[in-house]
Amino acid sequence: MDIGVISDIHGDRATLERVLDQLDHHHKVDHIVCAGDLVGRGPEENRVVDMIRTRNISTVCGNHDECVTGLSKENLHYLNNLPVDWEGEFDGVRVFMCHGKPGSNAWGLYRDHASDTLLEMMLNSLRADVLITGHTHVPMYARVENGCVVNPGSIYTFKSARYTSHTYGVLHLDDLSFELFDARKPMVSPVAL
Repeated sequence: MDIGVISDIHGDRATLERVLDQLDHHHKVDHIVCAGDLVGRGPEENRVVDMIRTRNISTVCGNHDECVTGLSKENLHYLNNLPVDWEGEFDGVRVFMCHGKPGSNAWGLYRDHASDTLLEMMLNSLRADVLITGHTHVPMYARVENGCVVNPGSIYTFKSARYTSHTYGVLHLDDLSFELFDARKPMVSPVAL
């Protein structure tokens, strides 16, 4: 089973459409999850929230999703009710998803600040095989003894003062491997992590 992993869309409808099309028709994933920040900075925030909401994509609340105005009543209600943490299970693989770190959407998890021991402790305490995060806009894949931690980076492609990796990921649950793809172009081959 394959899971499409996206994060940090920031109101970029055009790129989100392209990525969802890739996940549906090229990768043919079984599920898609989103690690938050649907809005913030981008040109089409309402459309992005509409797409995620109507497709019923499992999503957590990013820090930008907490302080937004100008959306439709339905979309504001949707964002206001997103969980900070989400737990699910796919084919017996337990997945925990948050935007930043478990319990917080304001602090990010960077690979160079997280030892394998810390990541194993986090997975154990969460009782999860996979931890999915976002927030940093920096892709990450760490395979440790107890599972893996992944961050797909950020998909938005418009110019911004904040760094964006232009990436999304596909998590292969059979072996907990993770591939990263460029959101700006049709899928050809994975990009290096």
